Amino acid sequence: MELPVISLRAETTSTIEVDDALFDVEPRPDILQRMVVYQLAKRRAGTHKVKGRGEIARTTAKMYKQKGTGRARHGSSRVAQFRGGGRAFGPHPRDHAVDLPKRVRRLALRHALAAKARAGQLYVLDDATLDAPKTKPLAARFAALPFDSAFVVAGHEVDGNLKLASRNIPKLEVVPSAGANVYDILRRDALVIAKESLEQLRERLA
Repeated sequence: MELPVISLRAETTSTIEVDDALFDVEPRPDILQRMVVYQLAKRRAGTHKVKGRGEIARTTAKMYKQKGTGRARHGSSRVAQFRGGGRAFGPHPRDHAVDLPKRVRRLALRHALAAKARAGQLYVLDDATLDAPKTKPLAARFAALPFDSAFVVAGHEVDGNLKLASRNIPKLEVVPSAGANVYDILRRDALVIAKESLEQLRERLA
């Protein structure tokens, strides 16, 4: 398969022949959906908490006599009916993560790569390094490319200058090879992979 090659320094582009092993699957929306749900559920903190009836500090004395007042029969001011009372069946800290087999997660990443390749939204970056941590020239270079947002997989480790230059550019995310994930790949218009990351992803998905 041939993929377009882009550069961070020059306007010229070319193509490169890559191994079809990463892209020889038909993307399945159900696999991608399961992986996105898995990722979004796992990132939830689950720390939401409200006080229940037993956690409200109020007197346990009966509010008023049982009969003869014409009012409802209440014995506690800590119930949910009163202002400041405990909430009934409120949220408590819990883990929102769902289970997904490792082989399915690996398969979902292959399907995400294949989906971008078949849509013509996959590019190869010839060199994921910069001479200086300058945001303006990097932003100008990406503005000239045919996409509005990009997810960049920039090799085993992200170049320090590239990391600094890209962190203030909206809709541009740069991660190392280990950070490649389905959700971020799908949410951006283009997937840009450094040449050295192609081999690392192939080994990861073997």
